[in-house]
Parts: sequence; structure tokens; C-alpha cells
Amino acid sequence: MIASDFYYLGSTMLNASLSPSSTELVINVLAMVLEEGKPLDRAYSHHFSGLKLAPSEQARITYVTGDLLRRLNFYCYLADISTDEIARMGSRLLNAWHMANELPIPKLQYTLAIEEDDFYQRLEAAKQQAALFDGCPEWLDTLGQEQLGDDWAKERAALAQAPKRYLRVNPLKTNSEDLAKRLAKEGVETREVPGVPSALEVISDAALFRTECFKQGLFEQQDAGSQHVAAAVGAEPGMRVIDACAGAGGKTLAIAAQMQGKGRLLAMDVEQWKLDNLKQRARRAGAHNVETRIIASSKTIKRLKLSADRVLLDVPCSGLGVLKRNPDAKWRDTPDRLPVLVELQREILQSYSRMVKVDGILIYATCSIMPQENRQQVDAFLAANPHFSFIDDETVSVADTGFDGFYLARMKRTAESA
Repeated sequence: MIASDFYYLGSTMLNASLSPSSTELVINVLAMVLEEGKPLDRAYSHHFSGLKLAPSEQARITYVTGDLLRRLNFYCYLADISTDEIARMGSRLLNAWHMANELPIPKLQYTLAIEEDDFYQRLEAAKQQAALFDGCPEWLDTLGQEQLGDDWAKERAALAQAPKRYLRVNPLKTNSEDLAKRLAKEGVETREVPGVPSALEVISDAALFRTECFKQGLFEQQDAGSQHVAAAVGAEPGMRVIDACAGAGGKTLAIAAQMQGKGRLLAMDVEQWKLDNLKQRARRAGAHNVETRIIASSKTIKRLKLSADRVLLDVPCSGLGVLKRNPDAKWRDTPDRLPVLVELQREILQSYSRMVKVDGILIYATCSIMPQENRQQVDAFLAANPHFSFIDDETVSVADTGFDGFYLARMKRTAESA
């Protein structure tokens, strides 16, 4: 089972307690993530493998686990335990979660009870501590305040919410209206997303990746904010386009659709397994103009010097704009990681920009909302490279849009070099 195949509760609130067996599964997944440092999707795969869970129960488990991780320090505070005690005192944490959500306590054989008066005193105290109530670790709250000032509070609160579920319609095979009708016949309800014409929001609980629509390549699951970044590339049929940090290729496939399958789209990455996954997705989507190439050394970049009409650099970043979708990251990361990423971003921007031809467009993007990774990087690059000119930039706010948080900037090469 892959992470994308998990059933989904969306923003639906749980209306009944977890069963004892599901409670144990939540505790075990949390322990694997927090004590062993495993990514959440791998922890799900490990613990769900071989189990014959009903789709609704699997959805309940992932919903509760996600909510706990988005506000882990808040729920640990209510349970009066530390984050490194979950394997041993997980039942107490789950009891606190159920009490906070006004649900009956799960009927476990062995459980650590919570005294009600103490719980409600802690709940009232937590409401007076905004960062704690939003489930934000101290290091992240300090960073957010330093980077975003007064805007941080609304972003922090938005990152504590459950993510919505979005599809990107594949125009190589269908359109929004037809896809919505076909999905409805398979029991999947959707609605249009204002400002993002390629997107549909899924508003029902469904196993999307079991549908015939998915198997036929009519859509990809992709956040609306990510689709907005891909749209900014502005690729046209017949162009030569490079997605130089392609990963598994969500934005690559969106760009292929812009190009209507005409022209050359080169997807590059430093990890072959990601490109292998992209090849499979491209075949399903009918994106026949996608080529993949591993970045084996700096020579790979040099050979493509001044060759592309568009170069997208969706660089490695802190991921601090997508924490509601990847909530485990804020409990694994530390502030020491950010300077390393910033330097890597600078190196990629400087090196990979050589692939943009004169009058071509460079698009720099991150899934972060922190200026240190975003506009500050762009300003430093432009200061060192006067043969590029600034066109525009945008931060996709989590709070203002409900999407994941992203940044994009577009720059034009005006000469081969300064």
C-alpha cells in the first residue's frame, strides 16, 4: 500500500470514539514517527500492511493521527506527558484527545486515566497560550515571529488545521465539468476552486486512487497552491522546458498539460526512484513529451547551458508551508536545518539558472512561507546576476487561501552574462 492510497476523512470531524484496536494503531504509528524518526506515510504503510481494515476505520485512524501531530504539544500538555513518552503513555494521550473532542474515552483493557478537573484546568490554560493551542513548537514559533512578524499568528493557526483535498484536472484527457460528472458517478463529490481553474476540491470521503477516473489518468491529486505555482511557469506548446527539481513530478505533469504534449519537457532530479515514479505517472496521464534525466554531476547542468525557454526550480526547502499536510516534520526538524537548506537553495539557483536561454524565464519556487528561503534568496541572486531581471513574485498564504503555503518568483534572462 502506498500513502496516496489511504482513505480520507477530509475535514469531517470524528463523531465516535476509536475502537481499542484502532487506538493502539494510532499509538504505534505515533511512536514510529516520533521515536524512530520515520516519515508519517512510511509509518502508515508499515502498520497498515497486511491488515484488513474497513475503509472508514482506516480513515478514522489517519484523521486522528494527523490531528494529534498537527497539535502534538497541545494534546501532550492536556495529557500531562512529554512527547517522548508516547510509546509508554499513549493511552493517556488518546484519552486527552477524545476528551478535547468531546468523545467518550476508548474502552482499552489497560489505560492511563486522566482526572477531569485537572484536564479542564489545563485546557483553559492552553487557550491562553496561542502558540501552544495551535500546536506549534517553540523553535518554529520563534522563527515564524522573526520572519513574518504580525502575520505569523494567522499562518500558525492555519497550519494547525486539517488539509483539504484537491485534484488537478488533466486537460490532456478531460475537462473539469466532465471529470466532476464522472467522479460523481463513482461516489466522489467535488466542487470548483475559485482562482485555480485546473483544480477541483473533493468534498466527500473517498478512496480516490481506486476510481476508474484515476486509473485512466483523468486527474492527479495535487494541492491547489501547488497547481498555482505550476501555472506560473506559463509553458506553451513547442517550448523547451526544464523542471530541474522534479521529484515525483506533480508540477512536471501540470506543465506537460500546458504544453499540450508538444515541445520538449525535461524532468530532472538527483534521485532516480523519483524519476521512475514520474515515468509511470506520465504514461498514465498521456504526457508523452516528458523526458527524465538524473543529475549525476555538475556536467549534466553545463550541457544544457542557455537551452531552455522556461526553467522551474522547485528547490529543496523547509516545507514550512505544508505542515498541515506533513505535520510530522515540525517534530523532526530543528532550526539548525534551515541555514543548510538556505545555502543549498543558493547553490542550486546560481548553478541551474545557467540553463535559461536569453529572453527565457526562470521560476524559483518553494513550499515555504519564510522570506529567508524566498524573496531574500531571489534578491541575493539578482544582486549577483544582473543579467537577470525581476518580473514578479507571490506568496501563497495558508491563512488567506486555505491551500498549502508556497512561494514563486519569476525572473527573465536579459543577456548571456553580465
